[in-house]
Amino acid sequence: MRTLVLLLLLATSTCFAADPPSDYPTTIDLDADSQRQVVVDREAGQYLGHPTTCLLEDGKTMLCVYPKGHGRGGIVYKRSTDGGRTWSERLPTPASWATSKEVPTLHRVVDAEGNKRVIMWSGLYPARLAVSEDDGQSWSELKPVGDWGGIVVMGFVEALRTGPGHYLAMFHDDGRFISAEPAKDDVRTFTLYQTRSTDGGLNWSDPEAIFQSSDVHLCEPGCIRSPDGKTLAVLLRENARRKNSHVIFSTDEGKTWSEPRELPLALTGDRHTGKYDSEGRLLISFRCISPKHSAAQRPFEGDWVGWVGTWEDIVQGQPGQYVVRFKDNKKGYDTAYPGVEILPDDSFVVTTYGHWDRDEAPYILSTRVKIDELDAMAEAPAP
Repeated sequence: MRTLVLLLLLATSTCFAADPPSDYPTTIDLDADSQRQVVVDREAGQYLGHPTTCLLEDGKTMLCVYPKGHGRGGIVYKRSTDGGRTWSERLPTPASWATSKEVPTLHRVVDAEGNKRVIMWSGLYPARLAVSEDDGQSWSELKPVGDWGGIVVMGFVEALRTGPGHYLAMFHDDGRFISAEPAKDDVRTFTLYQTRSTDGGLNWSDPEAIFQSSDVHLCEPGCIRSPDGKTLAVLLRENARRKNSHVIFSTDEGKTWSEPRELPLALTGDRHTGKYDSEGRLLISFRCISPKHSAAQRPFEGDWVGWVGTWEDIVQGQPGQYVVRFKDNKKGYDTAYPGVEILPDDSFVVTTYGHWDRDEAPYILSTRVKIDELDAMAEAPAP
């Protein structure tokens, strides 16, 4: 058995601080594969972090926003017209974008009349929204959506089957930003909220709390819809670091949700973002961070990673097929708020920030991979 494990490690060029758990998936390390990597933006001495991306329907135009700072900071905006292989210079933005207090997130939405728009959220209090009606060529100012706010607004925006132009979005708060007056609570409590739009993303309902706990701090939701379209799964960071990440399910378009349950260690981390390829396999990108009792045995701890598996793996609590390190983060856990896009040729383009060079400011990097390439790497004989 130890010989088999050794051969697997050699074949996948993986380095561990300790042996991984026996049920851990095959690991693949793309850190040194610079031909896959594209620098989206870098500025000497300037922290660039927390990007999100939006791929338009032509399969090649990609938008990207990120703050000049750790969450808080003026929003930088760039565009790619070739599927993320090259990027524009920084594009002009409305004046209010310089006042962003938290991670900006981009989402494509379509209303009942078929009008397409891109929306950009900026969180804390109050949650604000900017809108583009021309595929990102021009943008509105950031404007408050209501008398509420939250953290990482929005973790996702998911089209619903309840009607055209209907969307569900989710975020969390710990009592500091949901209203103008922070909650006075000696016990730190995390609440998961959802809000809905029925007009293609322009107006949103007051947030509805769907889970609350001071024992586990569930936050930063990422949504995956089942292949048959009938079930929503939301993957959740566990910020108390007492347990693995969690998942909840809904079979009624978010009207009700299952009780949270833990995910396998292989899927445990922060800010899960994922998509399917044409064969129905999932790639989910996230920050690799473990409960305190598991960190020593976890490959790629503190790095930018991806998980490859199936919907059934998530439902059944299985570890999946691969864990892939996209890039080695050189400073703690400060990395990986990822954008994930799938191109027409089944290439995944994943984009995030990190400390890619020791003692240098973090910057924005993307890499691309096909799952069948990972299959070939995993099957390659040991050197």
